[in-house]
Amino acid sequence: MDDPRFNNIFNEDFDGNYDDVMNRIVDQINYPSCGVSGASVDGAGDDSNGNDSDDSNDDDDDDADDDDDVDIDGMRWLTKVLRGHWKRSVNMFRMDATTLLSLCTDLETHHGLKPSRRMSVIEKVAMFLFTIAVGASNRQVQERFQHSGETVSRCFKEVLKSLRLFAVEIIKPVDPQFTSTPREIAMNPRFMPHFKNCVGAIDGTHVRACVPAANQIPFIGRKGVPTQNVMAACSFDMQFMFVWAGWEGSAHDTRIFLEAIDNSTINFPKPPEGKYYLVDAGYPNEYGYLGPYKGERYHFQEFRPRGQPSGRKEVFNRAHSSLRNVIECSFGVWKQRWRILQNMPAYPYKTQVEIVVASMALHNYIRRRSQNDAVFFEYDRNPNLIPDDFLPDTVQASAVQGSPRSSRMDFIRDGIANSLMEQ
Repeated sequence: MDDPRFNNIFNEDFDGNYDDVMNRIVDQINYPSCGVSGASVDGAGDDSNGNDSDDSNDDDDDDADDDDDVDIDGMRWLTKVLRGHWKRSVNMFRMDATTLLSLCTDLETHHGLKPSRRMSVIEKVAMFLFTIAVGASNRQVQERFQHSGETVSRCFKEVLKSLRLFAVEIIKPVDPQFTSTPREIAMNPRFMPHFKNCVGAIDGTHVRACVPAANQIPFIGRKGVPTQNVMAACSFDMQFMFVWAGWEGSAHDTRIFLEAIDNSTINFPKPPEGKYYLVDAGYPNEYGYLGPYKGERYHFQEFRPRGQPSGRKEVFNRAHSSLRNVIECSFGVWKQRWRILQNMPAYPYKTQVEIVVASMALHNYIRRRSQNDAVFFEYDRNPNLIPDDFLPDTVQASAVQGSPRSSRMDFIRDGIANSLMEQ
């Protein structure tokens, strides 16, 4: 890769003769169980209280002068990855080299991330991305980049802090007033003009949480393991417009939803008059949030055994499900990309929440900057693709006790159903 930004970052020539060695750990990450230990690592990415950091005499400028030939200099390895085949960067950092360099520029220019005396911004960002992409431990990052455990931990915190600021800027609607119909609806005769006033989709998802055994009960809900419940809203191009992470796994989606739309300090992007989000049947029938008809077939796979929908309610439900599936696809792309979400290490809980938000910000950034991203392409090509659930329910979700009175959304739903029947 010949990129002037890349060449400016490195002032050394790393094209000399040295072993082309990579630790292929992507499919070999094993996580220790944290459910019984009750121990939490003191600081993001810091293994100083555990057994991973046994190199107290290590120093930042250690050139790894032992005889193990896998310990090539981390900067040299990073340079080879970024100058090599584009898949190497995607495999290690979940984005191509051009997108990674652009991210580093943005974080350094606008969000306070600075180089240190011995480390460039790109190496700091690469260490962070490597950690969350493959779920690498502090020790594994030490081995890969040849820095001490303390340095790895400090850099992780610096990048995470910068991404917190970055998330405020990038996790929001591109059109805050929702003035225009989303292109994905306007260009699809299945949905236009029936859903022309729809602005996005809302749902919740669960991410593994690692908390002390004495504090686990509130975090164990229908997944049967400790999780944090994350509410999100997304646009129809699979970008997150809102995220509220950190709720205990036992918290009901309805409770989180109502708190989000009623609490003015949360800054939830509410739909303007006449507009609405799509929600599933588990959410209350509030104005501005359109759910399906209950008691009818809804999910795409339910229509396979018995064929086409019959009646206006099923016709509406299938169209609603197909359009709302974008939030499931968004969660699928996001979780598939960042392996750390499948089994969160024992960071302090606040750090675990921040990792969730930071990874969603990176999800949006890749969507905007990388037009050829393979994961997004797969879901773009098959919008009805239903991603695997890494945390299937072990307990049936409790149903929402809806109000018997009619809602304005009932009339909107009936109008769309009649319109769909007429096409």
